[in-house]
Amino acid sequence: MERKSYMHLKSGSDVRGVAVTTERDEVTLTREALGDITRAFLKWLSLKSGKKTPKIAVGYDCRISNEVIFAIVKETVLSCGCDVIGCGLSSTPSMFMLLKDEGWACDASIMITASHLPFNMNGLKFFTPDGGLSGSEISTILSYAEEGLSLPQGEGKFERKPYMKKYCENLVETVRSATGTDMPLYGRIIVVDAGNGVGGFFASKVLKPLGAITSGSINLCPDGRFPAHIPNPELPEAMEALKRAVLFSKAQLGISFDTDVDRAAIVDGDGNPVNRDKLIALVAATILQERPATIVTDSVTCDGLTKFINNRGGRHVRFKRGYKNVIDEAIRRNENGDYCPLAMETSGHAAFKDNYFLDDGAYLICKLLVTFYMQAQKREKLCDLIDKLELPVEQDEVRLKFTADCRNFKEEGDRIIRELKFFAEADSRVDLVPNSYEGVRINFPRYDGDGWLLIRQSVHDPVMPVNFASLSQGGDKVMAKYLYSFVSKYPFLDVSALKEFIEK
Repeated sequence: MERKSYMHLKSGSDVRGVAVTTERDEVTLTREALGDITRAFLKWLSLKSGKKTPKIAVGYDCRISNEVIFAIVKETVLSCGCDVIGCGLSSTPSMFMLLKDEGWACDASIMITASHLPFNMNGLKFFTPDGGLSGSEISTILSYAEEGLSLPQGEGKFERKPYMKKYCENLVETVRSATGTDMPLYGRIIVVDAGNGVGGFFASKVLKPLGAITSGSINLCPDGRFPAHIPNPELPEAMEALKRAVLFSKAQLGISFDTDVDRAAIVDGDGNPVNRDKLIALVAATILQERPATIVTDSVTCDGLTKFINNRGGRHVRFKRGYKNVIDEAIRRNENGDYCPLAMETSGHAAFKDNYFLDDGAYLICKLLVTFYMQAQKREKLCDLIDKLELPVEQDEVRLKFTADCRNFKEEGDRIIRELKFFAEADSRVDLVPNSYEGVRINFPRYDGDGWLLIRQSVHDPVMPVNFASLSQGGDKVMAKYLYSFVSKYPFLDVSALKEFIEK
């Protein structure tokens, strides 16, 4: 019998695949795959916890495939003799937080989501009380699924018990406790753009109880086809939609969430988007007002952020991209005695030490609401805290793909990175950045690029992403030409995207 293959469904620390057929895509997240992977998770969990029939909570975002997938996961778990708590429409962070609530008494949870990916995609995200799973743990589960497990049969019990109401009440209490008042946002106009994901709850269940006026909010109704725009705070179109809502409503603040609310960004009252480096700087400024600390970010943050953090008595540590990588590095540093209260990616994933290092977009915004209130007490604006942040004039990303005939893209990618390091070290015009943790980061002088580039290898895909950032107009193309002169010699790397970027 042909061995099953599920490793292609691994996406970092999640399982993701095609759940709805389109003209371009066939379903990969099949009924058989979902059943096998769910059983494999139960086996993994049983080995980890020592419980033969753990209780599992299951929730989902607003994707159109969720009811079908929920039914499959529920049926699979129940047939293995395990009880299921059905939480219904949920945010991803809430599915972890319920594991910390004794009233739910669950051993693990499964969130059905594919975050910001297109409407026809879906996936599974797993939590235990220790947090989300690592990439290696997902690999183990998928390897179990490929073996075709036969678990003990049983008949578990099902209970429908949503957690979102309790989750929202906890968020409200977080803000009230930190500000010392029940209505810290009284009379403030604050709008939310949920992008038709599940984040619409934040306007009615968190902001309104805190006194905010939210009538100018947009795209609050969950719709898994995302008719307005993809709910992704990194995208310019998402920030532009929120900017328009802020200016039209004359709001003091705008809030954007991704589909399942594990990421967020804001627009200030003047219509300025605050995401990526600016958002990290704003959160870091808030933290560093209290005490010196180490801030861990992903590898593509700008040099101006490092300077900003250092000038406020902090220490900036760049680490490998991938929110779980950044979180794990922050946890490791804390365990070694280095006070590190924040792990944050430019994508909008932010995890705080005081919140179990859970990447929770709603909790991130609550932290900023506290700062928003505190700044208002001083008659200052929220973003006054980052008025000294130096940002690049240009920021671009180009993705270089390996050709179809490349035999081993990981080995060839390592070779390119290794040889580029030697090349840059021997070139007196540029500076090779030490300890970049992944790939190669090169600094360029003021009149020859005036910035930096980072080329790295994707963990799972045959792609080498390249990030550029320059303090001068046109600097990114200067650095791109430098890189092109080096990488164009490799026949197994498609550099057409880099050439197009230079010529456009």
